[in-house]
Amino acid sequence: MTVTAAIVLAAGEGTRMRSSKPKVLHTFAGKTFLERVMSSVEALGPATLAVVVRHQGERVAEAARGYDPDVTIVEQDDIPGTGRAVQCAMRQLTAGGDLDGDVLITASDMPLLDTGTLRALLDYHAASGDDATVLTTVLDDPTGYGRIIRAPDGDVLKIVEQKDANSSELAVREVNTSVYVFDAHALAAAIADLDADNAQGEFYLTDALKAAKASGKVGAFAAPDPLSVEGVNDRVQLAALARAHNLRVCEYWMHEGVTILDPSTTWIEDDVTIGRDATILPGCFLQGGTAVGEEAVVGPYTTLIDATVDAGAHVERSRVQESHIGRDANIGPWTYLRPGNELGEGSKAGAFVEMKKAHIGDGTKVPHLSYVGDADLGERTNIGGGTITANYDGVHKNHTTIGSDVHIGAGNLFVAPVEVGDHVTSGAGSVIRHDVPDDAMVYSENTQHIVQHWKPAWER
Repeated sequence: MTVTAAIVLAAGEGTRMRSSKPKVLHTFAGKTFLERVMSSVEALGPATLAVVVRHQGERVAEAARGYDPDVTIVEQDDIPGTGRAVQCAMRQLTAGGDLDGDVLITASDMPLLDTGTLRALLDYHAASGDDATVLTTVLDDPTGYGRIIRAPDGDVLKIVEQKDANSSELAVREVNTSVYVFDAHALAAAIADLDADNAQGEFYLTDALKAAKASGKVGAFAAPDPLSVEGVNDRVQLAALARAHNLRVCEYWMHEGVTILDPSTTWIEDDVTIGRDATILPGCFLQGGTAVGEEAVVGPYTTLIDATVDAGAHVERSRVQESHIGRDANIGPWTYLRPGNELGEGSKAGAFVEMKKAHIGDGTKVPHLSYVGDADLGERTNIGGGTITANYDGVHKNHTTIGSDVHIGAGNLFVAPVEVGDHVTSGAGSVIRHDVPDDAMVYSENTQHIVQHWKPAWER
């Protein structure tokens, strides 16, 4: 069904997070709470998406515009409460005339709220003919949530916030998720006369359901998956929800044919893809848009951020960011691939190697203790240990080019910009400042001096 408007409530301070950052901008599986909720809502195709801001409003508004440049930002005034937030939103949304159709309202602190759950809520609302429908769930421990109070026939009578509930109401395990669908006209009427006569001294949106029920019908739809509507109020809840979600992600990939030795120490974000028969060893973090190919082995203790690891490659005890690792390549241990690297098929970046914006050809090896930055290395080239491409002159980053079938001795220093041809051999300890033609040998002579008995006798 079509949503006329969607209102995302993102005005709260989230004091229990104990953070200088607004709660909605904390991250969950690589994305902020706000981004995740907005993405789920946007997939429904609402004619208007509004985000209500207040605490650090400009910071939250800037983030919302980054996720959707067309978002409508609503600034809540100093009157507190979710009811007041919706009043402010509706006042802005109806400035050009009344709304027709349905209005979806959701909190922004439910990072696992998904489009499927929202669509099921909307379908139920349309089929029921209710003026308002609240999304609920049943929890073993409902502490902190508003309780759904039903009549004997199952109709929703009201929602009672925890601080306002009596002992019998506190025993109810069906709770409000802070997600609602209202007929637009019913919503406008229901929020018109809200007051702050409650323990919190706030304008509750839940009171709008009472008003809607007085003039029409209010229904409730229970979310099929309680995890999808679980809110986050503090960092303990955030950690518990993240752990539960990550276990589901790991189980999904294991059912898809991926070996994950220890899901409890393996963290995989939602946009990651993994090929069949890949193996993820303990202590790994796969983040962003990382893609791991079939039969690749990642880990142990490896972080991949927006990285591509082709089939059969092995990445061990390394950090790889925004880099492409070719088929059957071997990376690590203790390798740091900064953004912009392309490593070819069968290549190697070994122990304590750092690379940045390097193109490494097929079969080329940088075995250990080297830095390769702003460089192109051809195919089947071997780089001796302790080699450095000196790419920065204090002002500009300069480029090094080393050809194919080159053998670089240990401890070489390439002072960029410099170009070395194919089939070149360099001597150990060379400082190469000038271009080297194909099929040449290059070395730089350093005279060795020995000074005997240079210390005073009393220091010997």
